[in-house]
Amino acid sequence: MLNPDLKLNPNLFEPTVEKKATREGFGQALVELGKTNPNVVVLTADLSESTKTEEFAKLFPERFFEVGVAEQNMIAIAAGLGTSGKIAFASSYAVFSPGKNWETIRTTIAYNQSNVKIAGHHSGIMTGPDGATHQSTEDIALTRTLPGMTVFSPCDVIEAKKTTLEAAKIFGPVYLRFTRDKTPIITTEQTPFDAHKIQTFWTSETPKVTIFATGHLLYQALLAAKNLEEQKIQVLVANVSTIKPCNEETIVKLAEQSGKVITVEDHQVAGGMGSMIAEVLAKKRPTQIKFIGMQDTFGESGQPLELIKKYQMDEKAIEDAVKSF
Repeated sequence: MLNPDLKLNPNLFEPTVEKKATREGFGQALVELGKTNPNVVVLTADLSESTKTEEFAKLFPERFFEVGVAEQNMIAIAAGLGTSGKIAFASSYAVFSPGKNWETIRTTIAYNQSNVKIAGHHSGIMTGPDGATHQSTEDIALTRTLPGMTVFSPCDVIEAKKTTLEAAKIFGPVYLRFTRDKTPIITTEQTPFDAHKIQTFWTSETPKVTIFATGHLLYQALLAAKNLEEQKIQVLVANVSTIKPCNEETIVKLAEQSGKVITVEDHQVAGGMGSMIAEVLAKKRPTQIKFIGMQDTFGESGQPLELIKKYQMDEKAIEDAVKSF
């Protein structure tokens, strides 16, 4: 069942469940930060509307920097601001940032531990019709390998706002991962958020499998858990919104409870959240594990839900993976 302690959306499994894009939570948080912290500055590379930074630009034009189609310049400027007492949020599509300008992020931000928050929008195949060139399915791998980089992957619009606010409190580089399309709202304003914890959203007394999910695919994992419970198969579903630094203690504890693990992410299985889970378990608690995500392939143009089904990341694929154990 849904964890009652977390005060999750009571209408989560209704056909009319409310949906919003996680990028909207990012935009809301920026406005809130702008009103309370004069050191917050925002940069974008000709994508203020798509990355929801336009409202901040209207309210705080002296703290907004539009650099045009020049993502590497954006990162270099942000790095300078981040080492000059500012909290810089640099916003673009994830295929461009961290994708195109990864080396600039590595050298100017990560190496110098500059106080910059990199917002990667339109991540995963949820980008849909724009196709493979704009579907960033490698960004978690790119960012989590950088020393000192914190990586957030919120599950819905509410958690996206909370992770953005949290990012401003962290001194040093942070990567925030957002999606383009509207996705179900899983949490509520009352749902506790702790950047240092992995929370169990679906609980059971005798779980056979633990499902670690990140981002919008947490919803598919919860749908699968509900269906499996109706078939007398109990599982745990954990929300991994902080990918780095990882909560090793909870990962091991949840794996021990069930003895088997499935990871679910809208990202390449190589180098992503699943790899992080596997690394922890390999060191501390070797466990049988299956990976659901992009299996060494690029996406294609299509509607988001069609693509999730095609690449076997939907509720049925998760159910089948559980049953295969």
